[in-house]
Amino acid sequence: MALLPNSHTEPDGSAVIRVLSYNIRSMRDDTTALARVISACAPDLVLVQEAPRFFRWRKKLARLARAANLVILSGGATASGPALLCSLRATVERTEDVLLPLTPGLHRRGFSTAVVRYGGARLGVLSCHLSLQKDERYEQGGMLLDRLAAMGVEHAIAGGDLNERPGGRTFRRIAAGLQDCWATAPWGTEYTSTPIDPHQRIDAIFATKGIEVVGCGVPLGQPGVTQTDLRAATDHLPVLAALRVPATA
Repeated sequence: MALLPNSHTEPDGSAVIRVLSYNIRSMRDDTTALARVISACAPDLVLVQEAPRFFRWRKKLARLARAANLVILSGGATASGPALLCSLRATVERTEDVLLPLTPGLHRRGFSTAVVRYGGARLGVLSCHLSLQKDERYEQGGMLLDRLAAMGVEHAIAGGDLNERPGGRTFRRIAAGLQDCWATAPWGTEYTSTPIDPHQRIDAIFATKGIEVVGCGVPLGQPGVTQTDLRAATDHLPVLAALRVPATA
């Protein structure tokens, strides 16, 4: 399997970036293995789901970021779980944590969002963890698309744990408006759940139409990413994408 390209900026100002989406189960598993997986993927951005939300949550998330040579960009408890980590390569324009409407009896959901620059490329970013309840999940899919459209950027990405397979109506709703990066340029392997028995793709990265998807998938075969660490780190497999983002005019 060919490796994804390393991060770099092109002479025309466009940027090749590596984006990782990962449900980390509140860091309740082997956090050393988790940090090794993230670090081995060499991401510019990590779209986190189920970041720590309770006692000393910022310290726990900062410890993970530091171990993976990253920093916290936004989110965590303030977005009800989704978070963004980034490398120091990013120039941060703004961040915003968004809490979604609460359905009584269900878990509060949110989006962690940011606008960042790499070279001459300006990019909107959103991490999400959608509802287990199908009707609420469908509404949240529409909110995701609306939020990206309202960010005022030409190019944007969204990713996370959709709690739904590609044939589901919410997944299809998002994929109708954005590129499903795995479907566009499959790389690695497809299924993200579970690490012990991968049999379904419920985690995904999406990109607006102007972004070139170089490759996307579960990073099995990425140097430094081992089956042992993937199984110990959390109850999902990560999704890694290499994207070429055009320079902003």
